[in-house]
Parts: sequence; structure tokens; C-alpha cells
Amino acid sequence: MTATAAKRRRAANKKGRNASAADIEQLRRLLGDEDLRRDRLIEYLHRIQDTRGHLPAALLVALAHELHLSAAEVYEVATFYHHFDVVKDDDTPPPALTVRVCDSISCAMAGAEDLLSSLHEAFGDGVRVQRVPCVGRCAQAPVSVVGTFPVTYATTGKVLDAVTAGNHIDHAPGDAVDLAAYRAAGGYAQLLRLMDGGEAASEAALVTLENANLRGLGGAGFPAGRKWRIVHNYPAPRLMAVNIDEGEPGTFKDRHFLERNPHQFLEGLLIAAHIVAVDGVYIYLRDEYAGVRTLLQRELKALQADPPCPLPPIELRRGAGAYICGEESAMIESIEGRRGMPRLRPPYIAEVGLFGRPTLEHNMETLYWVPEILARGADWFLSHGRNGRKGLRSFSVSGRVKHPGVHLAPAGISVRELIDQYAGGMLDGHTLKAYLPGGASGGILPASLADLPLDFDTLQAHGCFIGSAAVIVLSEHDSVRDVALNAMRFFAHESCGQCTPCRVGTQKAAALMAQPVWDRALLDDLCEVMQDASICGLGQAAPNPLRCAMKYFPEEF
Repeated sequence: MTATAAKRRRAANKKGRNASAADIEQLRRLLGDEDLRRDRLIEYLHRIQDTRGHLPAALLVALAHELHLSAAEVYEVATFYHHFDVVKDDDTPPPALTVRVCDSISCAMAGAEDLLSSLHEAFGDGVRVQRVPCVGRCAQAPVSVVGTFPVTYATTGKVLDAVTAGNHIDHAPGDAVDLAAYRAAGGYAQLLRLMDGGEAASEAALVTLENANLRGLGGAGFPAGRKWRIVHNYPAPRLMAVNIDEGEPGTFKDRHFLERNPHQFLEGLLIAAHIVAVDGVYIYLRDEYAGVRTLLQRELKALQADPPCPLPPIELRRGAGAYICGEESAMIESIEGRRGMPRLRPPYIAEVGLFGRPTLEHNMETLYWVPEILARGADWFLSHGRNGRKGLRSFSVSGRVKHPGVHLAPAGISVRELIDQYAGGMLDGHTLKAYLPGGASGGILPASLADLPLDFDTLQAHGCFIGSAAVIVLSEHDSVRDVALNAMRFFAHESCGQCTPCRVGTQKAAALMAQPVWDRALLDDLCEVMQDASICGLGQAAPNPLRCAMKYFPEEF
């Protein structure tokens, strides 16, 4: 008996529900004739969900059979991610169309609750209306998503029009730079120079990145050049994972750059892959970016059909609605086809990452800047900066400003300068009251601290951090108390549940914060436990907005 036949026999003899021949045949028609792989489990779940509008339990059993897994393993993955709808045999499937309304901070400030109420009244049983966390379009709040089509500056009328018009699919942006245009402008020249220059050129590129002090722009800020050296020093085969799961409320910079120039990112990716000598690349893209996914699929296909040099295998993987997968090890678990549960460390993923191999993990924007820094030099990058800081930062700005959006500004700029010189000033009738310098997890600072330099390592003394530079601006019309509660509810919703301090702490904190009078002593204790005992950054950072609210805005309590 062959090994494959033995696996199938063991799967067939497992206790519990067995897959019927009809269900297996139906699954095969949905997935095609490809050889099924365990690590692509989430991709298969997406295909079923996209085709059927939900995940029938019978097809999950059939999928488990075909992957030689227990039904429980498939079921636990399918129920972990928010974008999957598991339907048991006796349950009613969800309506064919879902309308989602973001209720995170920027959208809540722009009237998301009223929009949710009116849409619930407007639609009958034929449309499902869901409140969802941040969808990455905070500059155009409030935002609703009809199917996968984003309705920005959403009103009830605009959403109804989108539903009636059948506008349910988010298409690739039409003004993105394609492969031909990128090459015509000199694109991939830095990659080719490295390929032709051998080890000396790679070493020179590493020195340039180190001299420019390019740091990880997903939030952690680890020096990019040092990371490349660390991973390269581990034995081959090495892999690479690119994190584009920007689920932090207030953050949308990765989408901004990808919608405009995906090949600058891809060139940076290939430069890193060449220097570190990786054997495969996995790009993990958040599911909310359906149009970007179509764009990347198209441009990757064009690049692979006409490559500037030999390419490593590149797989584009699709998230499924889990903020926790922005954490590097949780993302790796998801790429491997499992629940996005952060790993205990050490070992770090640079040593033991994807499929047990040394792994270079990067945020999209970090790689986006690599070709430009190599072309212009470290001095060009360092020539920008204010208040003693060096370099450039991409700020995702939303809230009470006239020109929200992604603003490329000098590192070390203050939020007052950012608002006045880049974001068009405060909205008429609004005065700066407070700001979140790093999204929901970065804390909240008062207007009296609006002149602090915004950069890595400049805000920690005040209980905050810049993270991915998602700046949400509040005015006197906003309640810091409500914003802190919104953030805590987000963390409670997105906790993976692996560790008790985060799972229970965020839920308990949100319940206490919803009370008319806050029990500050108990909340302080909860904050300390979450920060000290949580496994990953979600639980460790969840107390930041709460602590800042109590520290800087005591008049609201």
C-alpha cells in the first residue's frame, strides 16, 4: 500500500462524520484538479466562500478528507477568521449579499452608528448588514463595503444605489503604474545592477540601507539592513514573507502605495530576495483589499511572463479578516493554513519561521522604499527630517482635518506641523483636542503635546508610540472616553484568544469602560496584567489608549 493510500484509509476510518462521494465530487469541481496542499487550506476556504457565499459543513468535511485532516482541524480554521461563514446542515445560509459598515475610530467619528441604524431599517432579509472593524479607508469615512465594493463617504442613499446597481465587486485601480510604464521610467534598474554586480554590489546595497537607517515601517521599526544580514547568516533554504495585513485602525498607507505603483514594491521585494538569497516569497494581503489583490495578481502575472531576471517562486496569499495576523508569527501560522495564533518566542522567525525555515519578514512599505534609496543614496533619505530626526515617514492621517490621506513628510515632524502644513488644517469649527499618533494601539495624546517629534522612540516617555504612523486627529467635538472605549472593543473583538490576559482582559476592560463611572483602580490593574503577561503586541498595547485617557483627560471621568 502506498503512503498516499494509507493516509486516505486512515482518513476514511476516522471517527465522526465521513465525507460522501457526492460532497467530494462537488468540492473537486470547486477547487479544480490541482494537487491539494495543507498550507493552502485558507485559499480553498476562500474559493468555497466566494462561490457558495458561505462554507457548508458538508464541504468542510470533504475538504478535510481530501487534505487528510480531521474535520475539527478544518472547522477550527474556518471559524477563526471573520470573513468565513460556516453553515451547518440545519442552519439557514446568510443572504447572498452582505453590506459591511466600519465602526472603528475614524468612521465612528464620521457617523457610522447612524449609518448602521439606517441601513438596518432600509434592508429586509435579502441583505445582511454587519458592523466590522477598520477596512483601511479611514480618510474617506464613513465607509461601507457592498460585497467587496467600497462605498466611501457613505450615506444610506449611496449604499442603496450601490446595492441596486449591482456594484458589488472592488476592481483594480485604473491609474496604477503597470509593468511597461514602470520599466519605461527606469524601473528594475536597481535590481539588474545588483544581479550584474555580484556579492560586492549586494554588500554595497546593504551598507546604503544601513547608512540610511531604513527601519521596518509596519510598526516595529527594526533596522532593515541588519535584519537582512541576520536572516542571510542562517542556513538555506530561506524564505520571505511580506506583511500587507494593515488592520490597525487608522492605517491605510500600504494600500495607498500599492494602488499607485505596485512595481516599486515588487522591485524592492526582489532586491531583498536576491540579497538574502531566499528560495520563495509569500505575500500576505488583507482580504479587505480586493481591488489591490486583483491588481497584484495581474502585475505579478505580467512580471512572471516577462521577468527582468530569474524570479523566485512568489505566492500571493489572502487574509481572511483577522487583525492578529498583522503580527509576524500569526501571519506565518495563517500562511501555513492554520489559525493566526502568535508563536511563543524564541525562536524568532528569522531562525525558525515559515515551514520551519529562516524567514525574512517585512512590511510592504519598507520594501517600497528600497529601490529609491538605492537609486538616490542614503544621503538623500537622511536629508529629510525635523527636530533632530532623519528620514521620511508616510503618515495615514484621518479625523478632523481638511485633507485626510497619506502624507509623506519628514520624520520628526510634529502633529501640529503635520496638520497645518500637509493636512490642510483643522476642519472649520474644530480645534485640536487630542490625537492618536499610532492608530488604536499607539495611545492618545493631548493638544498640549502637539509639538512632540513624531518618529520611532520619541513618544514612549509619554505612554505612546508611532507604530505605523496612523494619525487620528480629534477635536473638542469628540469624546476621548468614547475613542478609548472604541479601541478597547476593537482589541476585544480581534484577540485571538490564545492567552487569558488578552482574551479576558480586553473583554473585562471594555465592559468596565462602558459603565458611567470608571473603576480606575481596577482598570489600572487590568492594564498592568495585559501589558506584562500577554503573549503578543495586541494584548501588550491594548491598555495604551485607556491609560492615556485616564492620564491626560481626567476631566472626562
